[in-house]
Amino acid sequence: MTTQSPSHPALPDLGLKPNEAANSCAVPPQRTHTNGKAFEETSVEQTADGAFRRQRNAFTKRFGDGPGQAPVEAGRYHILGALGCGWNRRQRIVLRLLGLQDVFVPEVTYGRDADGWKLTVTPGSVGEIFGVDRLNDFYRRTNPNFTGRGTSPTVIDVQTGTVVTNNYHILSIDLETAWKPFHKAGAPDLYPQQWRQEIDLLNQQLFDDVNNGTYKVIFATSDGAAKAAYGVFAARLADYDFRLASRRYLFGPHLTDSDVRLFQTLESFENGYRPGIVKKLGTESVLHIWDFPNLWAYARDLFQTPGFIDDAELYELGYVPGADGEYSHGFARDKESPFGVPEFTTRREQYERWLEPSGRESLTGSPLYSGPGGGGSYELWTWAQ
Repeated sequence: MTTQSPSHPALPDLGLKPNEAANSCAVPPQRTHTNGKAFEETSVEQTADGAFRRQRNAFTKRFGDGPGQAPVEAGRYHILGALGCGWNRRQRIVLRLLGLQDVFVPEVTYGRDADGWKLTVTPGSVGEIFGVDRLNDFYRRTNPNFTGRGTSPTVIDVQTGTVVTNNYHILSIDLETAWKPFHKAGAPDLYPQQWRQEIDLLNQQLFDDVNNGTYKVIFATSDGAAKAAYGVFAARLADYDFRLASRRYLFGPHLTDSDVRLFQTLESFENGYRPGIVKKLGTESVLHIWDFPNLWAYARDLFQTPGFIDDAELYELGYVPGADGEYSHGFARDKESPFGVPEFTTRREQYERWLEPSGRESLTGSPLYSGPGGGGSYELWTWAQ
């Protein structure tokens, strides 16, 4: 993590007003667009019993040298995504850990309305190159009949101006494998061969219960669905708290892709998701990350590991103020927002807590755990190979 003054992070010059980039995941600040059209998360992406079921990704091409795959070429692709979006931050973390930022270039999107995500149009950006200012423009360039919701992150081929993939589920795996020739010296192996199937299984569990679990609570349209999702989320954190009592990382001494995925939710929970869960459930008796001592120490360990968070993300997630002294609102905005009302009085104290020593440096532990993948069931999983 970059050493910096806690009051003046080095923010990228995006040409934005303070907090303009705060509405920055594949989620809305309110339940309807400005034209009155309902957001898909609380209308189309719902089951009959009021549970949030996230849409599938429209473009799922893999990187590699196989038939139908996108060729691995340095500088050919830009990844467009919002700083507040966990699916995008996952890729940003992996890019930094592996040293790929200059060969697989990240760009920032900000704000979403009825016309989709807005691009940050700067010299050399895909917006400037192709003369567009909306992410959906690239979706329509790729498929003129596209009518869905362009999401963060999305990978654009700079040669063709078309979408390669918006499949955040598998993109980090490709960065860890297909892009290995471009990894920096000493880069960690985040997807070790001997644990891949168990990593895949754990990643599925992480998505269903934790990463998407917060959205399942906030975007539920029935009380029963919200309470059920929260119960699963809380139980899963308790499970990981026990797992991490004797292991430095989820797979013992090995930092893996799964750790990146768990961290993406932990780092944004207090300021990003918890206010919305409090609002949805109608009670302040919602868990804090620090209620789980091992999980909390683990989160601090990763927070302080170079590559897991940068200055722009520190600001966007509400840990440090900008140069004007104002904090980002994050997802939370006002009483109309499903993400609740932002709270700023404890931000500095909270950031200082994240910087407290984790005391986990001597932990190693076994890669083996009770599940998922027990009973040999991991042998059934081959989708990410």
